[in-house]
Amino acid sequence: MSNFFNPILVVVLLLNLFVLGTSRITSVIRGVAIQGALIGMLPLLLPGHVSRGAFLMAVLTIVLKGVVIPVMMNRALRDVEIKREVEPVIGFQASVILGALGAVWALLFAGRLPLTEAHADSLVVPASLATVLTGFILLITRFKALTQVMGYLVLENGVFIFGMLLVQAMPLVVEMGALLDLFVAVFVICIIVNHINRAFSTLDTRQLASLKE
Repeated sequence: MSNFFNPILVVVLLLNLFVLGTSRITSVIRGVAIQGALIGMLPLLLPGHVSRGAFLMAVLTIVLKGVVIPVMMNRALRDVEIKREVEPVIGFQASVILGALGAVWALLFAGRLPLTEAHADSLVVPASLATVLTGFILLITRFKALTQVMGYLVLENGVFIFGMLLVQAMPLVVEMGALLDLFVAVFVICIIVNHINRAFSTLDTRQLASLKE
């Protein structure tokens, strides 16, 4: 592993706590954008895997997760009045504590796995598990649609990190296909968010319960 690999994953873990602890949706978008750009560099830091495919995947990941998707989210945010997540199911401090406990659990759990020597000293597994858990926390405990979209992106970031273990077995074209699916999904979600805001004048997903009537 490159000397920069684990430090980048440490920053990813810190960004998980940041997005859990802030109420400003713009800050969540910015944190997830930085996280996406950082994990986009990971394929280039794997020894022996610097190829055209890895370089293309890194560029696509950085552009989509670090630039295109955040721009789409910010445009959707400009059309709404609410800029903060004010009534989460779990408070922001409690969310940070839960995220930190999840990171500790991920570290302990990864230490018991029969990993190869190349991955035993890396933070790939604990960082991926902790990031997936962070995504679930955002999805489950936040009510604003845009924040839930960010939770979906954080969850996918965790899956992407875990994919670094499978670079040899899984072609990079599969990862690039997953990025395309992610982009299309977020594009559709932005359209849905816009319609939700027009219909209900809010992005609170609890208002969707009125549709069942």
